[in-house]
Amino acid sequence: MAIDVGAVGTRAEPFVRSWASSDALLYALSVGAGQADPTGELQFTTENSAGVDQQVIPSLLIPIVQTGLGKVLSFGDYPRGALVHAEQSLTVHRPLPPEGSVRVSARIASIADKGSGALVHMETDAVDTASGEPVVSTRLGYFIRGEGGFGGVHGDIVSTPWTEPSGEPDRSIPVATRADQALLYRLNGDRNPLHSDPAAAVAAGFPRPILHGLATYGIATRVLLTDLLGGDPSRFGTISARFTKPVFPGDTLDVQIWRTSTGASFRVVNQDGASVLDRGTLIGDLADGS
Repeated sequence: MAIDVGAVGTRAEPFVRSWASSDALLYALSVGAGQADPTGELQFTTENSAGVDQQVIPSLLIPIVQTGLGKVLSFGDYPRGALVHAEQSLTVHRPLPPEGSVRVSARIASIADKGSGALVHMETDAVDTASGEPVVSTRLGYFIRGEGGFGGVHGDIVSTPWTEPSGEPDRSIPVATRADQALLYRLNGDRNPLHSDPAAAVAAGFPRPILHGLATYGIATRVLLTDLLGGDPSRFGTISARFTKPVFPGDTLDVQIWRTSTGASFRVVNQDGASVLDRGTLIGDLADGS
């Protein structure tokens, strides 16, 4: 069996995921908070700074609710190294507390034949375990290389509206990644050896371990949160983007931002000018003067 289009609509049994203050601090460090200026983002990197309440970078909940989805929502057999993260969106319904617990519902929303492979979309909705109030919703796309050919689009395809930005970016923010960034980010739960084991990376066709796509996504989220929303997670709404090229730990990234009436369009490029994240959209309440 290869890709099983009959899996569309499958729902996982609801499961509970929790996080603690230390998880939020680790996540912030793993997406570069405090790296350039150790005193610049203390609301995300510390829990006991005088006059600073700990806050949470919203994309923390993506690895919390999505790690292991492939184990509870099966859609066929394929080589593990054939799967890459293709798309990701996150909607935050309420600011995240430094520690909390959510009940997660997840389903396979669609499977599409893209010729060179299969595009599988999964959706999650997470609610507070105590109150039942919505916390976050996510939609992710996995591309499975070499597994196309089954024909058609199966299930609900959701397209995020996108208009290619024109002109030069309003802001262009350089971000240096660390040589050990993947070793740090993997502690959030994604222990895929592709990001740490040289042999696994070579077997997958890469010269060395690559950075997690969600680490790049988290870096972009943090930069946009800080630059456009005044570092205030209560202003955050929805972020979405498409993964276009691997990032290697140690790469220098550039977050290019075009302001819009509802937030921003953005793109992330590497030191060679190649896009690594594109079709980026942020919806949020822009801070005054941003």
